[in-house]
Amino acid sequence: MACEIYDKLMADMKSAMKAHDMCAVNSIRGIIAKAKDLTVNAGREMSDDAVLQVLAKGVKQREESIAQFESAGRAELAESERKEMELLRRYLPAQLSEAEVAEVVKAAVADLGAASKKDMGRVMKEVMARVKGRADGKLVSRLVGAALP
Repeated sequence: MACEIYDKLMADMKSAMKAHDMCAVNSIRGIIAKAKDLTVNAGREMSDDAVLQVLAKGVKQREESIAQFESAGRAELAESERKEMELLRRYLPAQLSEAEVAEVVKAAVADLGAASKKDMGRVMKEVMARVKGRADGKLVSRLVGAALP
């Protein structure tokens, strides 16, 4: 397995176990289990793309949980989720700025010759492949929608 992110997660989990940081251990174990479920248990080989997909989904879930906990007045649970989210973000690649994503969208629209909103699906697929986990899908969708007449 030549999966750098997975290897880093395993090493960090061992370090967290030695440091008795159970929050980090549990978070990393959860990510490893979900990545294995998505790949190895499904008969595919572990890949960085699969691990990145699981990490991005985990961050998005934590963001939603934080919003719900804060609206319910549960600051301590929101803070716990925030810590887990920051831990997961350490393994994600640096996010592109809105301007950088806009440039990728502009290039994809030009390359595909997209002319209307009917082409939004094709453009979204192309842009998401180009940014590979470095941009939020909502941002990409908004920029693609704005770029197409």
